[in-house]
Amino acid sequence: MADVNRGKRPLSPHLTIYRPQMTSITSIFTRITGNALLVAALLIVWWFLAAATSSEYFAVADGLITSWFGDLVMTLSVWALWYHALAGVRHLIWDAGYGLEIETAEKLGLAVIAGSLVLTIITILAV
Repeated sequence: MADVNRGKRPLSPHLTIYRPQMTSITSIFTRITGNALLVAALLIVWWFLAAATSSEYFAVADGLITSWFGDLVMTLSVWALWYHALAGVRHLIWDAGYGLEIETAEKLGLAVIAGSLVLTIITILAV
């Protein structure tokens, strides 16, 4: 049967006209950083397995991890770890029923981003 009201229904917001909100952006980044941490953990496990296998195989793995690309991946992994941890704290605050107002939620999102960057810089400088 044909839908006679098809032309009268509103369309869903499209990406070109919808302005992403801070909460949606930070939620997406939380998912991305969670998956990126899995990849980084697998890379570290590979490094440990190479160390347990042979010195030649460890030299290959260590060469990759200590290269500029490995340094970049590990630096981004440190940022992802801090971001994911702070976003988790933000969700615990929300689960307790606090910070759910739009202005407060946006401030918490900015705090997560800024805090993760500051903590990453402190971590890198401490090592």
